[in-house]
Amino acid sequence: MRSVTLSRVNATSNAVGYASNLDLIREAQTRIAPFIHRTPLLTSATLDRLSGRSLHFKCETFQRTGSFKFRGATNAVRMLDDAVAARGVVTHSSGNHAQALALAASMRGIQAHVVMPSNSAEIKKAAVRDYGARIIECAPTLEARESTAAQVLAETGGTMIPPYNHSNVIAGQGTIALELLEQCRDLEAIIVPVGGGGLISGVTIAAKGINPSIRIIGAEPALAGDAMLSKAHGAIQPPMQPLTIADGLRTALGALTFPVVRDLVDEIALVSEDEIRHHMRVIWERMKITIEPSAAVGVAVACGCGAATLPQRVGVVLCGGNVDLDQAWR
Repeated sequence: MRSVTLSRVNATSNAVGYASNLDLIREAQTRIAPFIHRTPLLTSATLDRLSGRSLHFKCETFQRTGSFKFRGATNAVRMLDDAVAARGVVTHSSGNHAQALALAASMRGIQAHVVMPSNSAEIKKAAVRDYGARIIECAPTLEARESTAAQVLAETGGTMIPPYNHSNVIAGQGTIALELLEQCRDLEAIIVPVGGGGLISGVTIAAKGINPSIRIIGAEPALAGDAMLSKAHGAIQPPMQPLTIADGLRTALGALTFPVVRDLVDEIALVSEDEIRHHMRVIWERMKITIEPSAAVGVAVACGCGAATLPQRVGVVLCGGNVDLDQAWR
């Protein structure tokens, strides 16, 4: 496992200059509480033994739609005023955000329009439809996704809710840290998977607002290590080829998430594909929890060869449990 560490910048409760702050995250917690699950914090004697420390797993696998994404989507949807909400919401996504926004919109009684690449897994399309969204298919390129979403926005007058580069989405994801530090107050570090950065940004702002000395460690596949490179170079690096099994972490950082990763995240650690598969299997077999590969990246950091650098009491965010079984064990 490789990592990059930059000097820590203490976060104040207001996280001045960032996309959200502790007060907004606390407001988000109150706003979304009636709609989300307060997910459990679980431990495992086996994983403690393998890692040599006390690990506390925040199980967003048990969140509605099977991932943390429902928190941010719900906060963003609930913050729309009635007139704007009535025109619906729009996004482009082939994964967890598509399902999250579809359900969040359905629960508010508005329409979600989700642009999905034509090669998206049928099981993902079925889930998005089941949650009540309208799917618009496009060619499997970023350019096609963005242009199709722009057309849908123009046609519907809806509001774009992106998967991570949005202040209300970031605030919603930050509620994970509020719960985690209520459930285990003496954590010394939190390990968070990194894709587009919405999750780690929200968790970092909230956690450091409560405890500026807590360490935040990003977990990233070596085949999608653009966040580590971005932090090292001080500028957003483009996404890598989509080769990692951790498909939820293939996205590059955004303009709102990069400053938080650059300034406040203490370290980014990289893990191999073999480590991801191995630790995904360990969680399935020993904890009896279905996690997706993106969640296993954080477990690999907690238990892998770089674990000796971690403190003793560590939180690990299991970001989701939506697995395409046809792809997982190839």
